[in-house]
Amino acid sequence: MTFESLKNLNGQLAVITGANGGIGRAVAHTLAQRGAQVVGVTWRNLDELSEFMNTLPGTGHQARLADVRHSDQLTALANDLTHCDILVNSAGFSKPIPHADLDAVSDEFFDEMLIMNCRAVFSTVRAFESLLVQSKHALIVNVSSASALKPGHGSNIAYVAAKAGVESLTKNLALALAPVVRVVSICPSSVNTGFLTHGQEFYDRASAATPLKRIAVPEDVAAVVESVALTMRYVTGACFVVDGGRIL
Repeated sequence: MTFESLKNLNGQLAVITGANGGIGRAVAHTLAQRGAQVVGVTWRNLDELSEFMNTLPGTGHQARLADVRHSDQLTALANDLTHCDILVNSAGFSKPIPHADLDAVSDEFFDEMLIMNCRAVFSTVRAFESLLVQSKHALIVNVSSASALKPGHGSNIAYVAAKAGVESLTKNLALALAPVVRVVSICPSSVNTGFLTHGQEFYDRASAATPLKRIAVPEDVAAVVESVALTMRYVTGACFVVDGGRIL
């Protein structure tokens, strides 16, 4: 492990799960601009991801198919790569359910939230550990949520519990993998990926409730990944809240 700032990511390979999402794509583009070779991972719509990967600056980028809920697929992907310097866990999903509506959260749905949004993070790290420990720049970035830090926020109570687990997992992995691998989390609040899945009214309300008067865009998250990879290199176990002050 070296701690000096880097001018670029030339020669480094970044694996990004959830690469078809708004955050995943922004991170992929930012790291590619900095010279990294990017492997984007998705569990569906591989052709769509392949088209996007072909638009990235640089060469050697790949779109790969793997479901982060299945460890055998993650292990097969890791075994097919020669190295990995940066691992970004941005895969996940949720749906809005009022926190007080406990009956609407079935055991099966709760388990699904935990598996996809927390356990899959651990499974991915475990699959890529043997590659990461060979890198002198090894970095894991877990995309979490500001809802894990402030009660009452987030799409549903099971999702919040899963993301709180990611926060604990990040700190414990930072200790377990030190000094060879750095591990951090990023906690955005609502992120406008451009698809307006919640509707414009939701984003307008969220912006009004945010001290900086706008909600996050994917590039805000990607900027943190870029900074930690290039210049903030004496950092591990940290949580970067990217919410414009929303949880204050």
